[in-house]
Amino acid sequence: MQFVVKRDILLKSLNFVQGVVEKKNTLPILSNVLIQLKDKKLFIVATDLDVVFYDEINEVKIINEGSTTTSAAILYDILRKISSNSDINFNLKSENKLSLKSDNSDFNLLCLPPDNFPTFTDDFKSKEIIIEKDKFLKLLTKTRISISNDDTRHYLNGVFLHLTEAHGRNFLTGVATDSHRLSSSSVEISNNDQFSPLILPRKAVYQLCSLLTESQDAIHIQTSENKIKFIIGNMKLVSKVIDGKFPDYNKVVPKDNQKSLIVASKDFIDSIERVASVSLDRKEGVKLAINKDNIQLSVNSANSGEGNEKIKAQFNSENLNISFNSKYLIDIATEIEAKDLKMNLKDSVSPVLVEDSSDKNSYYVIMPMKI
Repeated sequence: MQFVVKRDILLKSLNFVQGVVEKKNTLPILSNVLIQLKDKKLFIVATDLDVVFYDEINEVKIINEGSTTTSAAILYDILRKISSNSDINFNLKSENKLSLKSDNSDFNLLCLPPDNFPTFTDDFKSKEIIIEKDKFLKLLTKTRISISNDDTRHYLNGVFLHLTEAHGRNFLTGVATDSHRLSSSSVEISNNDQFSPLILPRKAVYQLCSLLTESQDAIHIQTSENKIKFIIGNMKLVSKVIDGKFPDYNKVVPKDNQKSLIVASKDFIDSIERVASVSLDRKEGVKLAINKDNIQLSVNSANSGEGNEKIKAQFNSENLNISFNSKYLIDIATEIEAKDLKMNLKDSVSPVLVEDSSDKNSYYVIMPMKI
């Protein structure tokens, strides 16, 4: 196996590989990246057995076809330190030795034979859904803030993707919740009845966000019984889905919260950030004393003091006091695209619905804190 490739092209691919490969592996081969030359192309493959990343590189000069696997982290680190736009010469000297030469540098990397590298059957027979890259990235970004970290309820450790319908239009909807807050975002699709509801794991969500941020291509989605495949240009990401049933989230979305609070999103975020500065671990909640035309925000920490601030707002009801986890509130407010955010409240203990006038297909629910 021998080939020449530009450093920047390979580095971009290996950058995505870093998000997939686990640093500490019981199986040494899973720390490696598979490098394969066939059909006049260079294929890069990485997996942790749950997520598989594939990339196809056409801009490569192939001298001899073949394949091997070598440490993903070491190869990435070497390429990062080689000057931009250099030609990198790879030559497999023996089954366990890969030579890498560039300019005045010369490395010999240890390899493992590719026979032991896990392979995955491509059994995706469902009809493809094609979505604009920006729309799907927005859906993932808005929902991922609410993914749970609680491993005892593994079915909350991802984004629930499913089809919904409203006003005669079909949507692919993503929902995530950690039981303290909930995010929902939808993107309109042409009719597709073949998409079965599934829970996309956190790691796949974040990896997809990285790929979509760097790509301009539309995303093609296909599902099988227990996997989902995303194709973005020359790249492919296949992920296992979470085995479990996502709760009926519609039950917790408030339907009759009549008290409406409108506040400038940026002012609100900045104010929470400032008053929460007195709480070192951000564990203390932020209290909102809501009046007709302002909000008094306060954080009181037994260990480090208190912070108070008043900002303008519009409220269509009697005064109301309510408290929230400041981080959750900032996470949600940051995702609001409109200049103002709208909170629909009922009382100081019921779930609150947060809406975005610039994005009618997304909403958030947040539970108040008892302080």
